[in-house]
Amino acid sequence: MTLISESFPTLLLPKTQFPLSIDGKLVSTVGTSHVLNPATEQVLTSHSVGDVDTMREAVAAARSAFERWRHVPGEERRACLSQLADLIENNKTAFMNLLTLEQGKPLKGAEWEIGGCVHWLREVANQTLPESHRQDGQGSVIVTRHVPLGVVAAITPWNFPLLLAIWKIAPALAAGNTIVVKPSPFTPLCTLWFGELAQQVLPPGVLNVVAGGNELGQVLTEHPDVAKVAFTGSTETGRKVMQSAASNLKRITLELGGNDPAIVLPDVDVEDAAQKLFWAAFQNSGQFCVATKRLFVHEAIYDEFAQALKRYAETIRVGNGLEAATDLGPIQNKMQFDKVCELIAHSKQQGLKFLTGGDVPTAPGYCIPVSIVDNPPDNARCVTEEAFGPLLPLLKYSEYDEVIRRANDTPFGLAGSIWGRDLVKAQELAAQIQAGTVWINQIHQFSPCTPFGGHKQSGFGIENALDGLAEYTNLQTLMAREY
Repeated sequence: MTLISESFPTLLLPKTQFPLSIDGKLVSTVGTSHVLNPATEQVLTSHSVGDVDTMREAVAAARSAFERWRHVPGEERRACLSQLADLIENNKTAFMNLLTLEQGKPLKGAEWEIGGCVHWLREVANQTLPESHRQDGQGSVIVTRHVPLGVVAAITPWNFPLLLAIWKIAPALAAGNTIVVKPSPFTPLCTLWFGELAQQVLPPGVLNVVAGGNELGQVLTEHPDVAKVAFTGSTETGRKVMQSAASNLKRITLELGGNDPAIVLPDVDVEDAAQKLFWAAFQNSGQFCVATKRLFVHEAIYDEFAQALKRYAETIRVGNGLEAATDLGPIQNKMQFDKVCELIAHSKQQGLKFLTGGDVPTAPGYCIPVSIVDNPPDNARCVTEEAFGPLLPLLKYSEYDEVIRRANDTPFGLAGSIWGRDLVKAQELAAQIQAGTVWINQIHQFSPCTPFGGHKQSGFGIENALDGLAEYTNLQTLMAREY
């Protein structure tokens, strides 16, 4: 049985006040909201929150700052990103502790996220979009260049709250835009603190951070002075963002849900593959858009693989992320906790067999043991729905054509993976997966230099690399000839 850690140590917060950042000023509001520690369900701290007028002030500040920031030389803007990276790195341990306290992930997971923030800022600081110059043969010189859009609205999630904010902030600022960031109301603290620190580096109004309820997201998506919305979250909310953005034909980047398949070929090292695929599914307690959500294993090795996966799962410790022995933290919020618990309960009601887990403890905190369902039917809810938690269906297949059909039988298309020694076969199968990213014998490999985006209902547009940077620009063509 998966072990549950039951002691919940506390750690001092790195600061006691979490104001908004608007037009270079730190704004403490009369209205506040509180953040819960998901490991204990206790109030962690309170923070300032904005209202509709506050958000409009932030957009106005960003709009005013844009006219200056867009003309700052690109090398100076990119140098600011490097300075922002230094600010995070100089406060790395404090950011890690704060992230674990508000999000729940173990400290080693927080270290990965905070280190990723530093890495992304520094790498994007080295990226530039080239101008092209050519002649058309009829006396005209044609210059194609990228120009900034204006005010960007970034609406960020609670699973990787600071990293996914940086994924939007870095390219937006590098391209010459200004930005208003609205973090998830569940995990605003790291982003608020980063916004506060960033005012040491950036001119007023270039980066604004406003925490508050979901209604503030709608203010951003409908605001006529917002030129682009970058959103990470559920597909359901993504549809609403897309509808709101139509008001003035905003540019949009949507990184949405997934139901990612992993396909295990019969030639794998079973013990090794089982351990790697455990983390493919359960990293960040399954609260990962590209977590393996459906694990297909060839019938020739299914039973052996299932037992290897079960043995490894039973060594995993679930509990408070501040404890050194913890491998997986809690679900971040009660809404998601209840959803995962309901899916587990429904699976049990349907008579599905669990290899491990399936019971939810009654101790404080939103901890759920690793729960693996043994070969449920493809129409089971634990297969068709994205749990976004530590619940995984293990599925048996016999033929490659069959497993590709089943893997693609979903409205989502974010990512997938193939595992096997036969690289020719693995590449052949990978090419048939309908997803934006397909890994072979690896997973969750991201880079500021590698494009990432979803197919089907998993997203719209690209993040990262020059393709992602270009999404924060308009393409402009200049044609000139002598008079």
